[in-house]
Amino acid sequence: MALCLVTGATGYIGGRLVPELLEAGHRVRCMVRSPGRLRDLPWAGRTEIATADALDPEATRAAMEGVEVAYYLIHTMGGGKGFAGADREAARVFAAAAQAAGVRRIVYLGGLSGEGALSAHLRSRAEVARIFLDAPVPAVVLRAAVIIGSGSASFEMLRHLTERLPVMTTPRWVHSRTQPIAVRDVLRYLRAWADVPDEVNRAFDIGGPDVLTYGEMMHGYAAAAGLPPRLIIPVPLLSPWLSSHWVGLVTPVPASIARPLVEGLRNETVCREHDIARYVPDPPEGLIGFSLAVKLALQKIKEADVATRWTSASTPGAPSDPLPSDPDWAGGSLYIDRRTLTSDVAPEALWRVIEGIGGENGWYSLPTAWKLRGVLDRAVGGVGLRRGRRDPRRLRVGDANDFWRVEEIEPGRLLRLRAEMLVPGVAWLELGVRTEDGRTVYEQRAIFHPHGLFGHLYWWCLVPFHRVIFGRMPANLAAAASRPS
Repeated sequence: MALCLVTGATGYIGGRLVPELLEAGHRVRCMVRSPGRLRDLPWAGRTEIATADALDPEATRAAMEGVEVAYYLIHTMGGGKGFAGADREAARVFAAAAQAAGVRRIVYLGGLSGEGALSAHLRSRAEVARIFLDAPVPAVVLRAAVIIGSGSASFEMLRHLTERLPVMTTPRWVHSRTQPIAVRDVLRYLRAWADVPDEVNRAFDIGGPDVLTYGEMMHGYAAAAGLPPRLIIPVPLLSPWLSSHWVGLVTPVPASIARPLVEGLRNETVCREHDIARYVPDPPEGLIGFSLAVKLALQKIKEADVATRWTSASTPGAPSDPLPSDPDWAGGSLYIDRRTLTSDVAPEALWRVIEGIGGENGWYSLPTAWKLRGVLDRAVGGVGLRRGRRDPRRLRVGDANDFWRVEEIEPGRLLRLRAEMLVPGVAWLELGVRTEDGRTVYEQRAIFHPHGLFGHLYWWCLVPFHRVIFGRMPANLAAAASRPS
């Protein structure tokens, strides 16, 4: 099997390509400027690490030693005025280093550009592609438009705009046609070029089976996410600069990232050929359509895998799942109320109180407020607090506990409850115990993934109450644990 060099391994595509190549039996060397950023990635220990900047010819040449296939996945998104020159120079350095090292193939993931005046970033992508295609080492350039998957900047912008704005005024680019592609299909194409034996030197357009306007993608996202239909009102006055700042204001996607994305939407980005199928045939079931790609990207929250934070699941179950290296604004909104308390109470005693929470024992903070929340939940058709607990002392996964259900329990360490009261989103309550420097540390997190605009409003309206209710729980639980049993 080939030794593959992957640049951009801490980025969106690179971080998902590495495990795909490893699964296919290839050896992988990651070329990164900061090796420490790979530390928390689950596959890092199975790869070689080469420290190099793509603008450093000597370091890049050393990273290429023994490599057969080199993946160039470096993109400048929020760069300043000199980004195009830096992209150009880095591509030239990479191509020269590949030639000197005897690399068999370069694979570059670029942007799909339409006709007419291109944005500065799409022009730079096209220039990088041309540098590789004109270089001595055979190159395969894959040109993609919007990539659908949790963590993709284009998808996150679509996600946040659609979820937060039931009514929106948008620039004329809302009518631009594009051909989105699921991240799984992008990775399938990238992975395949480590094995294709033919000497190929050309660019390929890659896209999914659906051609949609950006407005249609917003409506499609809303349908897949179970949101009401969105009202989209195009206006001709928003320039790309204003649009990017508007996106930066409405969503957590930074304006510096949003601007090149918005500028690129002015062009129609539809595939003009599907020649890649001659080398990498379509799967028997066909390419993934837009609706299914969105559902796959949203699947993680439905599976309720809430680790230390939204993007920190230790092992992604699929390419569309979040990774620790994804930016904080990826993966949708997640609100967290976090509390900790360090005390001298025995961890075993504190755990007994945690495992006994709910039912007749109550929730150790403002009982009247909890009862009122239960009454309100029943009034709108929810379960309220009437279910209580199966056992006053012991819990197991799947047990009902008032209007919660036990989703995870690690005896002596962690209790995770998933809310079953009616809320505009998905909510969890985590209670944990650990020791540090001989003392007991109690950790508590209330976690909420909002559904639509009302979900965001719901959380922010309750923030003052959360500060009181959740703020009192740590001390009250510790006090209960310190009392004689």
